[in-house]
Amino acid sequence: MSDSTNRGSGWTPSKRLDGKVAVVIGAGQSPGEGLGNGRATAIRFAREGARVLAINRSIDSVEETAEIIRKEGGEAFAMKGDISIESDIIAVMAEAKRRWGRIDVLHNNVGVSLGGGDADLMEITEERFDNIYRINLRGTAFTCKHAIAVMREQRSGSIVNVGSAAAVGLYPYVAYKATKAGVNAMTEQLALQNAKYNIRINCIMPGLIATPMAVETRSKKFNKSHEELNVERSAKVPLGRQGTGWDVANLALFLASDESDFITGECILVDGGRILNRT
Repeated sequence: MSDSTNRGSGWTPSKRLDGKVAVVIGAGQSPGEGLGNGRATAIRFAREGARVLAINRSIDSVEETAEIIRKEGGEAFAMKGDISIESDIIAVMAEAKRRWGRIDVLHNNVGVSLGGGDADLMEITEERFDNIYRINLRGTAFTCKHAIAVMREQRSGSIVNVGSAAAVGLYPYVAYKATKAGVNAMTEQLALQNAKYNIRINCIMPGLIATPMAVETRSKKFNKSHEELNVERSAKVPLGRQGTGWDVANLALFLASDESDFITGECILVDGGRILNRT
């Protein structure tokens, strides 16, 4: 991907997150083809001047992300963390503040569906429903909680949650849809409650994005090749293609930056227009 665009004479590119500290939750990615939303966002933030604390349950995966950033000349530190465990979340926020003195951006790229055993309500087990809830909704809530504590002290900050188009569109599995709808509602509530502290909180709702997690999981579950699955998914999108991790990262960058400093409490689709065609 090239970030360079011909903007006309007199336009000078700037570092849109220059000097800011960004905590990116879910900055690693699952094995497979393509680029995950979290990794793409961590790289995008770093390219725009952010100092990135990259978090993931798999330390090997998130170390890969940090190494990509460092090789490009950016600043990143990788840390293992499980957001379903509050003590891990506390440690993450403490590390960011210890290392850089503040937290300007929290990016919550977390979510599990089929990989966590999601299913129709009549088929899902209590254990699997609870696990998806702990990760998708409770995990997002508690990362917000402990980042907000820091941001209130400094009276500034931007939180970007990653929800899903499944929250507002057709989706066949119960736990993912319910928890991602909860992320939308929580985003709105927290935005209202924290506006007086100059903290902005928004949510991205990706549609069909060609990430390793999305494609690999469905390829295995439905016994389809990547090519067949990608053709099927692309055909559902009015623009005729799936999105990529960069599409999510680009909106995350805007919401994290000062360019969006009058935007809060919004849940924004990145879906190629698919929500317009629900049949």
